[in-house]
Amino acid sequence: MAEGQNPPYDLIILGASGFTGKYVVKEALKFLNTPSSPLGSIALAGRNPAKLTQTLKWATHPDPPPPIPILTADTNDVSSLHHLCAQTKIILNCVGPFRLYGEPVVAACAEIGTDYLDICGEPEFMERMEAKYHDRTVDAGSLVVSACGFDSVPAEIGLLFNSRQWVDPAVLNRVEAYLSLESDKRIVGNIGTYESAVLGVSNAHQLQELRRSRPRRARPAIPGPPPKGPTLEHQKKIGLWAVKLPSADSIVVRRTLSTLTENPGGLPGRNESTEHIQKREAFWSSVKPAHFGVKIGTKSLLGILRIIAVGVFIGIFGNFAYGRWLLLKFPSVFSLGWFRKKGPSEDEVRSATFKMWFVGHGFSNSSLVSQEKPKPDMEIVTRVMGPEIGYLTTPIILVQCALILLNQRDNLPKGGVFTPGIIFGPTNLQERLQENGISFDVISKNAISA
Repeated sequence: MAEGQNPPYDLIILGASGFTGKYVVKEALKFLNTPSSPLGSIALAGRNPAKLTQTLKWATHPDPPPPIPILTADTNDVSSLHHLCAQTKIILNCVGPFRLYGEPVVAACAEIGTDYLDICGEPEFMERMEAKYHDRTVDAGSLVVSACGFDSVPAEIGLLFNSRQWVDPAVLNRVEAYLSLESDKRIVGNIGTYESAVLGVSNAHQLQELRRSRPRRARPAIPGPPPKGPTLEHQKKIGLWAVKLPSADSIVVRRTLSTLTENPGGLPGRNESTEHIQKREAFWSSVKPAHFGVKIGTKSLLGILRIIAVGVFIGIFGNFAYGRWLLLKFPSVFSLGWFRKKGPSEDEVRSATFKMWFVGHGFSNSSLVSQEKPKPDMEIVTRVMGPEIGYLTTPIILVQCALILLNQRDNLPKGGVFTPGIIFGPTNLQERLQENGISFDVISKNAISA
């Protein structure tokens, strides 16, 4: 919302009755009208008021629901979205897949000047929104930040955390992130993630066309050669078999590093103090860019082969219409039980956790980089851990990002379309996540043989 205006709601949760949306409601209510929280008013929005009312009852059970307004809005109704945006400082968009339903919401926020956060993990959507709406949102004073969930905040803040452990004269070359999903019960994924993956395969050519149509982004100067790691590996130090994961995380991280290369001290805030400018610039000066990749891991080779099989199904069937229909019609079959239309049970959600290991390789002294065929001689391993990724970690992250927008808006850019790392990296997001069940730890710092 444009500076100086005071709409009736601090934030509106759009798509609040969806699989993830209802958990976002539950998380947001923890901070409503509580001491030291800037969140004083919220509303729920969606197509079906009855479902939204049921969501509110579910989120507060066994206590009676508070008197939170229920608003009707449809992503196909532009006027309803404009009316929605005019009533709030921030829209939290939980309506996916975003390439199907997200753009009208971004367009409305850009028109009205409302800040926008979502939980998207779809690179084509995010880059298209940047290309189409960045200039408009700058003019309107609207911040648009996608991937404010498990995609891709643990990867972004986790990389920044590992990077900042490399103190001069040490320099960082590459970081590999290894994602491990764990549960005492059966792991069941977020069906929205599955649908986005299927649609991502079918629209991969559109992303390539979009990139070819845009000016080339600046590339950070990274000491040493790029990595040439195997597609499949056994990472003994953390006890995982791992395979490359074609997720949004590495793409979002690269966008962050490109923006940082173009703006070495970070982006100026709307009305930030001299003290905050110094703090922001000091933060970014401590960050060392690196080649970055993500792999998904399991403790057994059989588990990795299962992951590969699901990837092959999506990769083959996602390329033609009937194949996509089969994938979306029978998600449990083609995901080998990892995704199902009704989603996980509450017990399955509560029992699940994640670990994301960041294995950084670099040089103990920058002078080593100038040697012929330099090889890293130093390794720093860090880890991010938290609860189930789709329904617990994602709402925690989204709500904390919203609270930072409410509480620190003058220290953030006036407007524009950015990645979460650029906007929230120099804030206290990491500390907030740690206070809400997502930990960041340094595991080891070791010299390695050349």
